[in-house]
Amino acid sequence: MALAGCGGSAQEELCTEFFEPYPDMISDRTKTPLNATYVDGMARYAAGDYEAARDSLTKFLKIQRADLTGYIYLASAYLAMGDPDKAELQLDHLGRANLLHYDDQIEWYRVVCWVCGGQLERARGGAQRIADGSAHTYRSEAKKLLKRLPAKAS
Repeated sequence: MALAGCGGSAQEELCTEFFEPYPDMISDRTKTPLNATYVDGMARYAAGDYEAARDSLTKFLKIQRADLTGYIYLASAYLAMGDPDKAELQLDHLGRANLLHYDDQIEWYRVVCWVCGGQLERARGGAQRIADGSAHTYRSEAKKLLKRLPAKAS
């Protein structure tokens, strides 16, 4: 996946290799007055228009506080636009929402934020924690990342 602002450095190559937008599980929902902004934003997300998706998702999350799952998509949109710091902030919001079934996603996408932001040692530590666990959705990706990360600086 080509990411905004990515050239050809090793860090950028890793970012491109390991970032995969979170799969859209929203845009097929029946549109209602309460979720129209979310569903419309997710249609833009599915089309790869991450800026329009960001705008709709941000608006939705400001007005509709009952469904905070939009934060995972907002994080992905920011990563796709080349802004890992803002992406990580969205993951923090999702983590505070206490949606337990997103723990693995939060943990993995945070590692991806660190990779894309050039925090490779931090990413190594996060990937190692995931790889060392026995049941993590992104365990195989974390192991692949560990093999691809440059050797630790002495």
